[in-house]
Order: sequence, then structure tokens, then C-alpha cells
Amino acid sequence: MESLVLQERRNGTAVEAFILEGFPAAQRLGNLFFLVHLLAYLASITGNVLIITISCADRRLHTPMYFFLSGFSGVECCFITTVIPQLLTIFLYGRQKISFTACFTQAFVFLFLGATVFFLLAVLSLDRYLAICKPLHYPTIMNSRTCCLLVTACVVLGLLSIIVPITMLSQSFFCGPNVIPHFFCDFGPLANLSCSETRFIETLFFSLASVVLLTTLVVAVFAYSNIVVTIVHLPSAKERKRAFSTCSSHLLVLSLMYGSCVFIYVKPKQASRLGFNRGAALVNTMVTPLLNPVIYTLRNKQVHRALRDAVSRAKMRKYNHGFQRNSAPSF
Repeated sequence: MESLVLQERRNGTAVEAFILEGFPAAQRLGNLFFLVHLLAYLASITGNVLIITISCADRRLHTPMYFFLSGFSGVECCFITTVIPQLLTIFLYGRQKISFTACFTQAFVFLFLGATVFFLLAVLSLDRYLAICKPLHYPTIMNSRTCCLLVTACVVLGLLSIIVPITMLSQSFFCGPNVIPHFFCDFGPLANLSCSETRFIETLFFSLASVVLLTTLVVAVFAYSNIVVTIVHLPSAKERKRAFSTCSSHLLVLSLMYGSCVFIYVKPKQASRLGFNRGAALVNTMVTPLLNPVIYTLRNKQVHRALRDAVSRAKMRKYNHGFQRNSAPSF
């Protein structure tokens, strides 16, 4: 195998571009799927941008929770924008060519932002744990300096967890075929196409992916387990019902995200399952980012009040502007 690769290197037959296969079975209904995914993408972006805007504009939301949620929403916007426009192009025009450099750049950004999202989810879980289970210590622990350090740590850990395996894979040799059975450039399909020996790189990647997913999952389970115990001891049945409703919604999102990522990344190389990964990746890149704004923020009464106040202020400014224009003296 190594001699074949060396011979291919000498012949200069290295792959310079890849073809993203997308969803061949659904290509007949490309226009319909394009419209559905475009609307879902726009709704997700709108919801996350709305969270960021409201959190920055309303002083009542200048709290650690909404600081983390704003960062989470910003990363989610970048995360889905890394791959969904590519999918929309595939639905419109069929197979999509992407250069070698662009493909690995997309894979790096996607995986980096994805890892950062999981670290931010762990931080959000810890924030809720401290706020509900340790309310007296919460203001002291979650000061502005701690919040900034936690977000910075999430970004740095996300970068460190992916930069080495992606860099190593990008330096391996690709001699063909160049068709990626996916709708974006991901680690597994790229490793499957490499003509070099990638066993060590794949083992390293799966180990790092397992560490990221399992450590953040442990933190989330610890936080929500303690939150549930605290909720059970609440004196009011109405408060318990409302708290359990919120927690169950959060746990639904966590289950979708962790379930899809464990299915895709925490397993050995299996080329036969690459087709199933597309469906799981679609859940991870389309469904959960669409649910997150609704579940984490837009169901919150504080956000509802902030939105109502923002709409009222906008209407008042429009009314005052119209009144001044109509009452201006004419000569």
C-alpha cells in the first residue's frame, strides 16, 4: 500500500478537489428540500440572533446565564452556517465540487465549533446548577471575570481537541476516488478516502471526540441530577411542574445532540455506516440549532417581557416620529 502511495505521489495524481454527494435519493425533490431547509436555516439564525440582540439590549438580561446563552447562540449561528449553505447549494444544483483546501477548512471549522458548543453546554449546565442549588454562592462565583474565563476556556478547549487530528489528516495523501458520501466535509468520510495509513489519526480523533463528549456529558448529568433533586424538594407543586417542564426540554436537546454525535464520531471506522451518518449529522446541524432558541430562551418569561418591552418601545418611537412629522409647521 505504501509503495502504491509513493508511486501515486510520483505520478502527481493527488486529489485537488472533492465532490460532495449530498442526498442522492432526495435529489429528485431538490427544490422542495431546498425550500424546507432554507426556512429552517433562516428560522434558526433568526432565533439565535434575536437571543443575542435581546440579551445585549435589555439590562435585565445582563446576567451570567444570558451571557453564556448569547455566546452559545453566536457559536450556533457560525456552526450551522459552516455547512447548511453548502447543503442548500447541493439541493439546487446537484453534486457540488469543493477544493481540497476549502474542504479541510470546512471540516476544521465545523468540528472546532461543534466541540466548543459541547463545552458551552457543560458551562450552561453548571451555571444552572449553581443558580438553583447554590443560590447564596452564585453571585460570588459567577462574576464577570469567571464568565469571560469560562467562555474563553470553551473556545480554547474546542480548538485544542480538533486541531491536531485535522492537521494530520490534511497532510495525508488522497489519490482517489474523490466523492464524499456526505453533504459536507467531515472527518470520517475524509479519512475513508485517504490513500495513506490513517489508523493512528482516526484513533487519536475518536479518543479526543470521546473525551469531549463524555466529559461534557458527565458535567451535564451531574448538574441536572442535582437540579432534579432540588426541584423534588420544592414546596409548591406548581413550581415543581414548571421546573420539570424546563428541565425535560433541556434534556431533550442534550439527548439529540449527544446521541447524534456519539453515533457519528465515537465508533471505529465503518465505511458501511457513512450513509447513516448523513441523517444523524442533519439532526445535529439542523434540528437541534432550531430547537435551542425555543427551549433555552424563547420560552423564558424574562425574555417574553424583554421582547414585549422592545416591541412597545419600537411602536412608541414610530408613533412619536409620525406625530412629529404630522405636527411640523408648513410654510
